[in-house]
Amino acid sequence: MPPIRTSPLGGRRPRREELARFADGTVDDVVCPAPRLLVVGINPGLWTAAVNAPFAHPGNRFWPSLHRAGLVPRLVDAAAGLRPEDEAMLIERGIGLTNLVNRATARAAELSASELRSGAERIRSLALREAPGVVCIVGITAFRTAFDQPKAVLGQQDGGIGASDLWVIPQPSGLNAHATMPVLVDWWQQVGCAAGLLDG
Repeated sequence: MPPIRTSPLGGRRPRREELARFADGTVDDVVCPAPRLLVVGINPGLWTAAVNAPFAHPGNRFWPSLHRAGLVPRLVDAAAGLRPEDEAMLIERGIGLTNLVNRATARAAELSASELRSGAERIRSLALREAPGVVCIVGITAFRTAFDQPKAVLGQQDGGIGASDLWVIPQPSGLNAHATMPVLVDWWQQVGCAAGLLDG
């Protein structure tokens, strides 16, 4: 089992009036010792920082789309925190999670270009050290700034990072109306196949 992940709220969902105090907070990575897939979010939202769990907001479609794509065998509910058994399941599957920038904001647009570029350097170093099969960044707009690729499009990126393939897929936030659930599921299935987690 992974180390016990502590939640600032003791395992309950945050109340709306509490969220503002988690601005600039952080969230622990899901550290996988031999990752086949490293998922890179942009940065934690306030809800995510409040419960110390990745993609925790109930309106975020990350966990439902991951499950429907077949990358995880059960639906994870991280809204009140990530349970140890769910974190262990991710690690057993070879899935690690981190962020470009580990600073919670209400909106990703609050991040500076320099923060994103520093985050990209950290991800490059992490990928070179851990050599996951696939590094998947969730959000094209931030990727373009972070990796200085202003014309990048969704999908597999040329060159990769060391031995790792590099993919960019749509942001699963409920605010991203362009990416429906079927679209997200299709992207995750492509990424899962590239990482060897799903049969092609």
